[in-house]
Amino acid sequence: MRNLKRVLLALLVLLVVSAVLAFVLENQQQVSLLFLGWAGPKLPVSVIAVAALLVGMLMGPLLGWLLRLVKRPSRRRLA
Repeated sequence: MRNLKRVLLALLVLLVVSAVLAFVLENQQQVSLLFLGWAGPKLPVSVIAVAALLVGMLMGPLLGWLLRLVKRPSRRRLA
């Protein structure tokens, strides 16, 4: 059973890696983003999409952590 789980995990990782590789190879068109008057450098579409994904993956847990800090009741001792 343990070997089956390892094989399935390896296949899943291989599938994800191959999908990302196919996405990167198929999206090599150079684009420049314009945001609030600032024009970014020309980069492949895949680089911009992967960067946006990584920023989103970092922002979600960070915002969740900050919300937990704000909602946590203070534990002051009343003396």
